[in-house]
Amino acid sequence: MGNLIVFAPFTFLILILLLTGLFTVKQETFAIVERFGKFHSIKNPGLNFKIPFFDRVAGRVNMKIQQLDVMVETKTFDDVFVKTKVSVQFKIQRDTIYDAFYKLEIPYDQITSYVFDVVRAEVPKMKLDDVFVRKDDIAVAIKRELAEAMNNYGYGIVKALVTDIDPDIAVKNAMNRINAAEREKTAAEYDGEAERIRIVAKAKAEAESKRLQGQGIADQRREIAKGLEDSVDMLNKVGINSQEASALIVVTQHYDTLQSMGENVNSNLILLPNSPTSGSDMLSEMVTSFTASQQMGEAMKAGKKKRDTLISKDKSS
Repeated sequence: MGNLIVFAPFTFLILILLLTGLFTVKQETFAIVERFGKFHSIKNPGLNFKIPFFDRVAGRVNMKIQQLDVMVETKTFDDVFVKTKVSVQFKIQRDTIYDAFYKLEIPYDQITSYVFDVVRAEVPKMKLDDVFVRKDDIAVAIKRELAEAMNNYGYGIVKALVTDIDPDIAVKNAMNRINAAEREKTAAEYDGEAERIRIVAKAKAEAESKRLQGQGIADQRREIAKGLEDSVDMLNKVGINSQEASALIVVTQHYDTLQSMGENVNSNLILLPNSPTSGSDMLSEMVTSFTASQQMGEAMKAGKKKRDTLISKDKSS
């Protein structure tokens, strides 16, 4: 019983030492263990053990993909100052954990310095518009430069992205005004083209309307002439000659016109002359005009025939 009492404190002390030597490491994390200040081992995720007082956990290395956002202000080739936001995604490789932990004190500062160097070397070569268009080229240059430099320290560059390009507010306002003016110009061109199409369509519609109206008038006159011809033939059959028949038709149409005017109470049209003898007068004037026109046509034909005869004689002589 006495021996148990003596060894109990030692057993308890050993148990305490063993418990203090146990530690856990999270998933996607590795622990760096040093012994007497010198690198000893890399502990994997899970439950691990270190010798108390001899070993210590110097640090833990995160194996997840990390992102560092860097804001760089520089000027373009056309002397416009812009703020460029670059997002660098990086991670530590499993076989380079030692280098990543011991070779760099503050890796974020190192990455930031390289980003500044590349952006301030690439952007001044481009105009402002080219910076927006070729931002992927800037990202590729950043990734290439970082990969060459950071691989030596155990860091792998997953992606470099130019996520924002922010010029001065006055420059942005000017760009917006240029864009608005360009859009207004395009809108005016479309409005002009639409107006031209409307005018052309209206002109075509009017032309088609006039054509159909003329065709209708021609058809109407043809039918009127046919009706007059039928009326004259019918009157001739009952012993009325052509001149009397024409006079009768003109007088009848004259009174029909007067009747139509009388039916419209709102009409303010006055037909001159409107005497009963006006029909025969119009017929006489029409006959005289037609006779004169016919004689003139025959005279022109005779003159043309005489001229052609004289020209033929001159050619034969």
